Amino acid sequence: MKVLVTDGISELGVEKLQSFPNIEVIVRPELTPDELLEEIADVDALLLRSQSKITEKVLQAAVQLKVIGRAGVGVDNIDVTAATRRGIVVLNAPDGNTISAAEHTFAMLISLSRHIPQADASIRSGRWDRKKFIGVELAGKTLAVLGMGRIGSEVAKRALAFQMRVIGYDPFLTQERAKVLGVEAKPLEEAIAEADFITVHTPLTKETHHLLNDAAFYRMKRGVRIVNCARGGIIDEQALLRAIEEGIVAGAALDVFEREPLDAHHPLLSRSDVVLTPHLGASTVEAQVNVAIDVAEEVGRVLSGLPFRNAVNLPSLTAEQNRELSPYLELAEKIGLFATQLVPEAPQSIEITYSGGLAQLDVSFLTRTLLKGLLAYHYQDEVNYVNAPIVAEQLHIQVRDVREPKSKVFQNLISLHLYFSGAQIKVAGTLYNGFGPRIVEVDGYAVDAPVEGNMVFTRHVDQPGMIGKMGTLLGDVGINIAGMQVGRRESGGEAIMILSVDKIVPDSVIQQIGSVSGVRVARAIQL
Repeated sequence: MKVLVTDGISELGVEKLQSFPNIEVIVRPELTPDELLEEIADVDALLLRSQSKITEKVLQAAVQLKVIGRAGVGVDNIDVTAATRRGIVVLNAPDGNTISAAEHTFAMLISLSRHIPQADASIRSGRWDRKKFIGVELAGKTLAVLGMGRIGSEVAKRALAFQMRVIGYDPFLTQERAKVLGVEAKPLEEAIAEADFITVHTPLTKETHHLLNDAAFYRMKRGVRIVNCARGGIIDEQALLRAIEEGIVAGAALDVFEREPLDAHHPLLSRSDVVLTPHLGASTVEAQVNVAIDVAEEVGRVLSGLPFRNAVNLPSLTAEQNRELSPYLELAEKIGLFATQLVPEAPQSIEITYSGGLAQLDVSFLTRTLLKGLLAYHYQDEVNYVNAPIVAEQLHIQVRDVREPKSKVFQNLISLHLYFSGAQIKVAGTLYNGFGPRIVEVDGYAVDAPVEGNMVFTRHVDQPGMIGKMGTLLGDVGINIAGMQVGRRESGGEAIMILSVDKIVPDSVIQQIGSVSGVRVARAIQL
């Protein structure tokens, strides 16, 4: 079998591939798009980094392709949807740069606390100004780690070794896991208010875009220091500049930016109290070797018919599994994605009930898919279809499958129960012939909503005028309602509503909806 390596990766990765029997490795870096179309026609696997663009056109030419391996985390240069349609497994290497990113974060923390870059520049210019660069110790200070995934957890370990108090914020950080990590789990508002240093390690999502904005900075201590080695856009750069100028933020260290490369006239460049590096979090010899070896190992295992763990799309199903389960895979993932956006915290346990004909099938793929939808909303590239059960276990979330051969109403039904301390949420869905996947129940309220696009979910008092008020608020910002589902048990009691809308609903509008008299919960949902 042929493996084509199109981008420069560590030679150790190539050697790892060559260690598998019956694999021929062809290294052709810097192929033009036309050359790639010719070269890929008879290869079984593709190994690349970020330079090669794997479009649907490329995949159509790759008639024998079984697997694509990306030596790194992001897969933005690969059309994953098109690959999945063609049954091609897409792999990445999410663990290989963890230590490098954590160490760079800590290097930035120390540089920020002791003014190391500024002092270096000063002494090189011929000055010897010791008083100007008096720093602060890390020991005894409070560090808020926003995002307690792989990298955030490694940063926390290092901070504890420096005798810092560590607060962790993460929607899926349970008290049990926080205790294991030696950190205090707190809500975002409390974490940033108590911190002397703040470092962000969340993915960039709708929820985390400008997570640190003007309102967040005004909650912080005066003299707080900020580090971002995660993703540009998590911090509102203009708000950060304002907070520095007002004396709220004593300094910042940034490795990532909203637009990269950084514009030559960006105001951050003129600030002596800001440390800047050009996206170096994964730029170590070891990280580049690790990601190359990791993804080469995974590609070799796929081609050899061995188990693998870092697929970003669903592993290939057998013909029988594909026939039986494929119609329900999208439904399962969307149920998880829908449910996780209804609540701001991690469940203690999850129960997935398969009713009707589904109860007779091997539903392990459906469970993995549902967990991926539930967890990847918060952890993105860290969670895939293969490792989702492992991530749930690491988060101390108990997962249980239940089978009910008989379904009272629907021929097949997937029901998800999320259990919290003293509370629970239920979301159920099924397939309608000709209409595709549908959400048919939320917390005992019957609905019939498609699982796609943008939505507004509310829990409210069933009283006249509610629908009109919400429609007016959406109409005032030019958002059209495409569909509406209302569920209630009795007139005048509690009701829920799911509005399908044509655009993403801004947080400000959701807040307005939530402030309407009688509205108890308002959420924006993106599927």
